[in-house]
Amino acid sequence: MPKQNIALALLTIAAISRALSADDFQPNQKELPVPPPEGAIVLLSSDTNEFLSKNGGEINWPLEDGVLTSTRGEGRSNHIVSKPHFRDADIHVEFKLPKKGSGNSGIYIHGNYELQIINSVEKEKLDQGDIGAVYGFAPALVNAGKGPDEWQVYDIRYTAPRRDESGKIVEEGTITAWLNGQKVQEGTKLGEPRSNYHPYRYNTTDYLKTIWEKQKQTGIGPVFLQDHDNAVQFRNVWVKPLDDKALEYQADK
Repeated sequence: MPKQNIALALLTIAAISRALSADDFQPNQKELPVPPPEGAIVLLSSDTNEFLSKNGGEINWPLEDGVLTSTRGEGRSNHIVSKPHFRDADIHVEFKLPKKGSGNSGIYIHGNYELQIINSVEKEKLDQGDIGAVYGFAPALVNAGKGPDEWQVYDIRYTAPRRDESGKIVEEGTITAWLNGQKVQEGTKLGEPRSNYHPYRYNTTDYLKTIWEKQKQTGIGPVFLQDHDNAVQFRNVWVKPLDDKALEYQADK
């Protein structure tokens, strides 16, 4: 068999394997907080904070009893970024909308794909700006959002896009996501990022530019929690890698 056909066959097998894995993804969201499973990397807990500012320094979001509160910054871009980086992973985030405001925030996976957080509790027809959406790619399958001042939970199975040596995507990534016990995304395909407002493009920093360049080469990157001028709270954030690619990012390496 020619090398080109072998490579294509391997890509097809890998894609089928990841699709089957996503079909089996049924996280338990009945009782919160959900304890991290074996093999998870804890990013936020009562005694752990593995987030940095987008400059690579300490964050200025208030942290109290394991709860971080999104804090407004310049141009809705005071995002925080995880120290641990990963390629394919299950991502768990618990959050609470504030009593005032829209509750707009999000989870930026690899800085490119945003799982939307916002108060959409009374909406019947959902679009790509509502809760459960992958912003710019797909609205939620159902409206699983709760109202302000209630703890909610996302569980996300993410496979990163694969790129060739030139940085071009040769295999799309996928997201399957559950929100508050309901599946809101199922194998949603992820190509090149579609928003100009994500962390690597809008009000970005030298620290993030370096991460993005390495990410294009390796497929390994961080998760961000978004600032969008709303005091959304976060707790119990963890990532469980699905391969052996996870590492703690060092800016000078």
